[in-house]
Amino acid sequence: MAELLKPLGYATGQFGKNHLGDLDKYLPTNHGFDEFYGNLYHLNAEEEPENEDYPPLGEYPEFDDNFRPRGVIHSYADGSIPCEEGRLTKPIIDVTDPENSEGQRVCDTGPLTKKRMETVDEEFLDGALDFISKAHYNDQPFFVWFNSTRMHVFTHLKDESVGVTGQGIEADGMVEHDGHVGILLDKLKELGIDNNTIVVYTTDNGAEVFTWPDGGISPFHNEKVTNWEGGFRVPAMMKWPDHIQRGVISNEIMSLQDLLPTLMAAAGVPNIKHQLLRKGYGTDECGNPILIHLDGYNFLPYLLNPDEEKAPREEFYYFTDDAYPSALRFKDWKIIFAEQRAEGFDTWQEPYVNLRVPMILNLRRDPFEKAPSESDYYVDWRFRRTYLLGPAVSYMAKFLDTFRKFPPSQRPASFSVDQVVQELIEDLKNMALD
Repeated sequence: MAELLKPLGYATGQFGKNHLGDLDKYLPTNHGFDEFYGNLYHLNAEEEPENEDYPPLGEYPEFDDNFRPRGVIHSYADGSIPCEEGRLTKPIIDVTDPENSEGQRVCDTGPLTKKRMETVDEEFLDGALDFISKAHYNDQPFFVWFNSTRMHVFTHLKDESVGVTGQGIEADGMVEHDGHVGILLDKLKELGIDNNTIVVYTTDNGAEVFTWPDGGISPFHNEKVTNWEGGFRVPAMMKWPDHIQRGVISNEIMSLQDLLPTLMAAAGVPNIKHQLLRKGYGTDECGNPILIHLDGYNFLPYLLNPDEEKAPREEFYYFTDDAYPSALRFKDWKIIFAEQRAEGFDTWQEPYVNLRVPMILNLRRDPFEKAPSESDYYVDWRFRRTYLLGPAVSYMAKFLDTFRKFPPSQRPASFSVDQVVQELIEDLKNMALD
C-alpha cells in the first residue's frame, strides 16, 4: 500500500513490529515506506538471548549470523539520511550494507531486551507522533502504520502500569495499549486533522488461546492457525468523521485484503484493482510489466452509504499456514475441506486432516461452530444439505485456478525439515533423469 500511495504524494511511515523477514531487503523502507522504526520478531524470540542456556555471542558465528535476532531497527528509504541518537537508546550503530541494504540507511538501536520491552511501545509511539507532525507541517498527506508490541507473549510492563486493573499484567498491558491509541487520536485532534483522517484499528489473527491470558480468548471455536472461526475473526473499527457515519455496526464479511483497494479509493484511485491487473506494477527482468491480481474489494461506497450500497464481498477463503485451502465461506455457509482437530499448542504441531467429504456449517445459525461436536442432530442436518458440496468445490477450484496465471511470489516457510527433504527428493529424481 505504501508503494502505491507514494506516487500520490503521501509520506509513509511504519512504527512497531514488522514480522515479514529480517534481511534488509525485507524492511518496510525497501517497500514504499519513507521511515521505519520497529522490531522484526515475536517478543518471545527477542527475549530468548537472555536465557541461561542461549549460545553466548561469538561462540558460534554461523548461529549469530543466521539465527540471533537483530536489534530494534530504525531505517530510512533515503540512504543519505544519517543514523542519529535515539531518545532512549544509545549508541545507535549504522549497519548499512552497501551491497545488501538496497540503498536504504539502516540503523541498529540495540537489542529488544525484557527491560526495554517495558517501554518500547512508547519509543514507537513517539516516532509515529513525530512523523505525523512533520508530514502535517509540510502540508503532506501521510500513511502511518502503527503496530504496537502490546499484546504479545511475553508481557513486561513498567512499574507505573503494573496493577492498574487488579486483573493481572495482561489486563494492565491492554490498558496501556488503549492509552497509546488514545494518544494517537489526540494528536490528530491537536493538529486539527482528525475529521479528515481515516483511522483503522484491527489485528491480524484471532486469539492465540494456548497462551492465555497473554494470548487472549474469544467465544469463537478454537484459535489462531486453525480452520475455525477463532483463528480468523478479528475486531475491526474504522473512523472518518466527515465521511463515515458513526455508530454503525456491520455484519458483512470483510477481509484485511479489502483495506488496500478501499483506502486507495479514499485517496482518489477507485480502480486500483483494474490498473494493477491490466498495467501491472514494476517490471520483470525482461522489462515486461508485472501484472498484479488483488483479491480485495473496494468497500468505500458501502462504508460511505451502508443503507443504500451493498457490501461487495460474499466469500472468504481460508488457508492454512502451509498455503493449503482449508475452507470456503459463501455468505452464511462455510464448507471445511481440511480440519485441524488438535487444540492448544498442538495446533502448531499436528497436521490438518483432509476430509473426504467436506464439513458443512451455517455461521448465521451456528456462529461458534458447536453443532458438529455438540448436536445429536448435526449429521442428519448436514446430510440433507450435501447439495452445497459440488458448488463449493467448483467455486474454490475456480479461485485456485487464478494461481496458474498469478502464482504466489514465494512458498510458505516451514518449522521442520519437510521442505528440505522434498527438495532433496526432487534433486535426486532430476539426477536420475540426467
